[in-house]
Amino acid sequence: MLSNLKPYHIILASQSPRRRELLAGLGVDFETKVIPDIEESYPQQLPAPDVPTYIARQKAEAYRADMKANDLIITADTIVCCAGEIMGKPANNADARRMLHTLSGRTHQVITGVCITTRTTQKTLSTSTDVTFKNLTDEEIDYYITHFHPTDKAGSYGIQEWIGYIGVERIEGSYFNVMGLPIQRLYTELSTIK
Repeated sequence: MLSNLKPYHIILASQSPRRRELLAGLGVDFETKVIPDIEESYPQQLPAPDVPTYIARQKAEAYRADMKANDLIITADTIVCCAGEIMGKPANNADARRMLHTLSGRTHQVITGVCITTRTTQKTLSTSTDVTFKNLTDEEIDYYITHFHPTDKAGSYGIQEWIGYIGVERIEGSYFNVMGLPIQRLYTELSTIK
């Protein structure tokens, strides 16, 4: 499948082990390449659903100067929106605890923006998934923070980890989007690349 991508050198520009795992699941050959300290800010007036695609495009621009003619670069960004707050990765464990308390007992949106860039084209896509958490106890939140690494995840949690097992009551939309890459949508877009 995706034989149309054979002419391309595919680069996943992400440190996320979850994104690497999901892209590998498509059976395509790719390299992971990360430019450190790419700016991930956005205009404050930007509506929350547009933030991840804006940042994914920003990330792609950082790679443009070194792109070869056959490079195809995939960049992505994920945010969590709850109670009017846009949550990226927490600054520290205290911030992770605050975020998890905010998500507790509520439905929130996980939005991932993806940018697919070649020397001549650029496509973006965005996927949103609703996730509902049960009321989390302080003990559950502390256990998760102590035994896992919430500081490298938007909204301070990984759905594929312990907190997802015990905390998620309902999900509407793509599970893989919550992991950080809407792989079905990405597959569809990649299949149209010429």
